[in-house]
Amino acid sequence: MGYTLAQKILKAHLVEGEMKVGEEIAIRIDQTLTQDATGTMAYLEFEAMGVPRVKTEKSVAYIDHNTLQNGFENADDHRFIGSVCKKHGIYFSRPGNGICHQVHLERFGIPGKTLIGSDSHTPTGGGIGMIAIGAGGMDVAVAMGGGAYYIKCPKIVKVELLGKLSPWVAAKDVILEVLKRMSVKGGVGKIIEYCGEGVKTLSVPERATITNMGAELGATTSIFPSDEVTKEFLKAQGREEDYTPLSADADAVYDEHITINLSELVPLAACPHSPDNVKSVSEIGRLKVDQVCIGSCTNSSLLDMLKVAHILKGKTVHPDVSLSIAPGSKQVLNMLAKNGALSIMIEAGARILESACGPCIGMGQSPNSKGISLRTFNRNFEGRSGTKDGQIYLVSPEMAAASALSGYLTDPRELGDMPEFKLPEIFDINDNMIVEPIEESKMDTVEVLRGPNIKPFPVAEPFSDTISAKCSLKVGDNITTDHIMPAGAKILPLRSNIPEISKHCFAVCDEDFYKRALEMKKSIIVGGSNYGQGSSREHAALAPLYLGVKAVIAKSFARIHAANLVNSGILPMSFDNEADYDTIDLSDELLIENAKSQLMDGDVIVVKNVTKSLEYKMNIALSPRQKDMLLAGGLINYTRECAK
Repeated sequence: MGYTLAQKILKAHLVEGEMKVGEEIAIRIDQTLTQDATGTMAYLEFEAMGVPRVKTEKSVAYIDHNTLQNGFENADDHRFIGSVCKKHGIYFSRPGNGICHQVHLERFGIPGKTLIGSDSHTPTGGGIGMIAIGAGGMDVAVAMGGGAYYIKCPKIVKVELLGKLSPWVAAKDVILEVLKRMSVKGGVGKIIEYCGEGVKTLSVPERATITNMGAELGATTSIFPSDEVTKEFLKAQGREEDYTPLSADADAVYDEHITINLSELVPLAACPHSPDNVKSVSEIGRLKVDQVCIGSCTNSSLLDMLKVAHILKGKTVHPDVSLSIAPGSKQVLNMLAKNGALSIMIEAGARILESACGPCIGMGQSPNSKGISLRTFNRNFEGRSGTKDGQIYLVSPEMAAASALSGYLTDPRELGDMPEFKLPEIFDINDNMIVEPIEESKMDTVEVLRGPNIKPFPVAEPFSDTISAKCSLKVGDNITTDHIMPAGAKILPLRSNIPEISKHCFAVCDEDFYKRALEMKKSIIVGGSNYGQGSSREHAALAPLYLGVKAVIAKSFARIHAANLVNSGILPMSFDNEADYDTIDLSDELLIENAKSQLMDGDVIVVKNVTKSLEYKMNIALSPRQKDMLLAGGLINYTRECAK
């Protein structure tokens, strides 16, 4: 029996465990990436480990999230990250160089390598045949220090692509179709592996769009083969030596199989407020549009921008529509400027934004109240845009540009004949905004620069044998990390200051949570299914930790957030009987007796509802290593103990 492509790479990097679905495995990590919203905390954690230099093949820190410098906080964080990178052997991508996933695909990603990043859309690297996984900052810090990365061995889902996309139907429509079929929790515990004759019809940027939004499936990662298309992309980037052909064995066995005929797809949109709420343009109907935003790590490649420029050429944006465009990297922006496409966009009336995440994380360009905003982004969670009642639709660049001109949601197939869009044989290569670290012999000459907003991260206490705490919050299904720890221009600058950012914890759900949690001193949160879906931000665990949260009980958890809770020393438990969820109310007193022995002796913990005289069985899907981590009080404490 042969291996799938994902299994081949995992097996080649396996350092602990057996390749059995559901069993914990440890893999060696070749590359890491961070971005500035999560990076400051990750590097504080790396410093706390006491490792002088990173031990990966390549680690890169990107500045792309907190680029709105409205005050000293973001600039101080950038200065801190830059100095840490210089000292500890990390490459530093300066503000303006571009979005981490776009730049990493262009300049650093290598087929067959493993990559973890403190951003949930790190699976973008799967577009060139990497095992690229989003993770919490602590996991990235450990990997930089030479430690392995632990995951449960995933199932492998084969997505067989047939045919070829019709004119004006896009890669975005492919992943929206997958989301429509699988849902935002359908990929949990799985790797999505694309294969079939249709693969060779897709460029690397198109493949990266698809793997990027695999994060919205809840998948561990997504991956495409490394083939001649990959080779041509790397050659155009001046990196042909990084190419390795990679594919699944012909007799590989998959856990699930989905077939998509690309030629049968139509333009699709994800409707408010979930990426899997997918409908065709005809199903949505005539929808007046207020705003269009083109960019993000999903759709900001040169290929995307060239298509947009073609659609806008010689035309003017509808007077009722605000159109903003953010090229994904300095390379893309510079090439657009040189080939005239940027001028076309400006003449059409587009607002050109810097090469950064921007509106995707609520960093500017919030729509008007109740505004209809079409975005080429990856998430449309309620309030994420910065406008609480904004109506956000996720669409392809082609649909976005066509709609910006008409003022209404428009099927791009109405544009007429589509020309053939080709990537250049040679990209403009200029890495002058990537700062290399100082050589190891001189690292002691580098001072790490800290601003007043940078505070130490909270460290959990060792696991208590008795956990007696009230329910401080009860929330429903599909609670995202944006609900737990919002982004946006006001809050993101506080990412390096856990005491201050904690004031915003769960404010979207309950404005009184912060005050109530502080008054309780210790508490337990109760949630529904798919709790913690969305980004990899460990602040969604660190802020509750700071506020005294000892455990979270939910119907089910998103993968990264569950790992982040354990890393932070917070116990994640799931209801054995989901009907028990209905019997717990705010302020109920919950009790776990003999917590240590229950944790270590099995996969079930008994929780008593003292207020209602009820008893619940809770499942704990934790490995022996994760249990030891909880006993120690989280990953940092555990790592310190192991180093003794």
